[in-house]
Amino acid sequence: MENRLLSLFGERVRTERLARHLSQEQLASLADLDRTYVSGVERGKRNVSLVNISRLSKALNISMSSLIDFEVDDE
Repeated sequence: MENRLLSLFGERVRTERLARHLSQEQLASLADLDRTYVSGVERGKRNVSLVNISRLSKALNISMSSLIDFEVDDE
């Protein structure tokens, strides 16, 4: 379930980033993160801290709750 959660979060970040026509580099700069970190998040390979969820949500101009509002199946 943990891997699925990380993948779903990464998909949400990517969707929101693309909706705003931002590159990974641009999002990383706005969030004060490294581009490789953003790439890892989007691929579901990084376990994101609350601090970095906050940075990403501010950079995307959405609430933290909107960024993590998705359903995870208990499989």
